[in-house]
Amino acid sequence: MVHPGQNAHGAPSQLVTGDAVVLDLRPAGFATRALALALDIVVQGVSLLLLMLLITAVADGVDPAATMAAYLGLTVLILVGYPVAFETATRGRSLGKMALGLRVVGADGSPERFRQALVRALVAVVEIWTLSGMIALITSLVDRDGRRVGDFAAGTLVVSERTRRTGTGEIPMPPHLAEWACAAELSGLSPDTAAMARQYVLRFAELTPEARHEMGVRIADMVASQVGPPPPPGTTPPDYLAAVLAERRRREAERLMHARNAGTPPAQG
Repeated sequence: MVHPGQNAHGAPSQLVTGDAVVLDLRPAGFATRALALALDIVVQGVSLLLLMLLITAVADGVDPAATMAAYLGLTVLILVGYPVAFETATRGRSLGKMALGLRVVGADGSPERFRQALVRALVAVVEIWTLSGMIALITSLVDRDGRRVGDFAAGTLVVSERTRRTGTGEIPMPPHLAEWACAAELSGLSPDTAAMARQYVLRFAELTPEARHEMGVRIADMVASQVGPPPPPGTTPPDYLAAVLAERRRREAERLMHARNAGTPPAQG
């Protein structure tokens, strides 16, 4: 168990969580987002057309009311089910967003949740499909972060992963935890959790004492659920997270070095 010890277009590359942790995410540009949306619309339109042609082909002699119900069900499935399923399963990415390197996140930088994906999809039926995208176009152009009505309703933002800044700050290993970290099992640590821990450690000095404590305990507990064994008693969250991240970086660098050496052709001579 880890014990607690005694971070807009004006700044387009940073989002600030409700706990004052700064995340290096850049709101997606209007053109990129529009292209991703166009790709999704093509996928949905083609899928809907093919399925309706299939129903028409097999509906001969079937009750017209049942046929209309099938059409309606398919429409809902494609227009609402498609974005909700994809964005929930991939944590904020549809096929179009995958192709353009975009992702939907909460307005505070948190991963998109099912409820948010559902709200975005339901609003999209009106603002994109029913009104031919005019409302979405206007709001995206007016809002400085390019959000459409569905984003406002769901509390989300589309960001560009390909322009995410990779921090260059190197996190040092706390000397008293070096031996523990060397034997720790880190394979279960997810990239998202590691990124969150890294942002906390790098921005530690910018946080209020309350945010340092609350975020430190929360993130350390999250990391501890994926890393073992527990650190030595009395270890503070900042030291624990720094040790995990420093050891993770050391092992990645070691693996890269081994991979390079293994791929180097034998010396001639």
